[in-house]
Amino acid sequence: MARVRGWVRVLALLGVLAIVLYPLIWVLGSSLKSPTEVTSNLSVWPEELTWSNYSDGWSYIPGVSFARFFGNSLVISLATVLANAASCLVTAYAFARLRFWGRKGYFALMIATLLLPGHVLIVPQYVLFSEFGWIDTPLPLILPKLLATEAFFIFLMVQFMRGIPRELDDAAKIDGCDPYRTFWHVILPLSRPALITTAIFSFIWTWNDFFTQLVYLPSVPSYTVPVALRLFIDSSGQTSIGPMLAMSVLSLLPVFLFFLGFQRFLVQGINTSGLKG
Repeated sequence: MARVRGWVRVLALLGVLAIVLYPLIWVLGSSLKSPTEVTSNLSVWPEELTWSNYSDGWSYIPGVSFARFFGNSLVISLATVLANAASCLVTAYAFARLRFWGRKGYFALMIATLLLPGHVLIVPQYVLFSEFGWIDTPLPLILPKLLATEAFFIFLMVQFMRGIPRELDDAAKIDGCDPYRTFWHVILPLSRPALITTAIFSFIWTWNDFFTQLVYLPSVPSYTVPVALRLFIDSSGQTSIGPMLAMSVLSLLPVFLFFLGFQRFLVQGINTSGLKG
């Protein structure tokens, strides 16, 4: 009986997995279909492989290769990862381990910013960045991250650091460490899971961001991948669906590889239990 329940559980999990992965498999199969087959063939797999969708999509934009868009996305995403990790880590250390006047009030104010929709800040930020001459450059998407503007990641790191025993701080102080050296030699090495989690989510969210990048990057050579995919739809509403799906598949690869490389740290970062026993 236990073996039957085990098989039923496995089949149920496989069914759920098939449902979850179906959209991805459909996009992958449809990227190899001809434009007419995409609309006429409801099957996941194409009747005839159309590999030209990838070459057509790669050079679809006149004068600009899709490699340019991948490069733009990669630069912005990696810079955002570094900026978020550095600024949020330092800010979280101050909230979690240091004592200063107004700490609880500042922390509550920071948490309250999570309730503020980011879209309401677009207009004043656009005016400010326009005055700086940053429009059509990656600067509006990267430099603000150096000011620890992502409250979610700060909260994540604060919760993680609170799980690190304070006896380690006391031991470091006895050894002559000031707060800066304690941060560098004690807290930073132990915060690796939280840093990896921040890096994963920062990369995924930035790579998939469409609205913000559309606002601040108006010219085609500065487009990122999500914005460039919009170019496959012309002004009449006609879509080059085969090449668009092919580029969509390629756009998933960096996210998949980045996640695959660091996924083993993800659970450690979300489970803010501090040190292992």
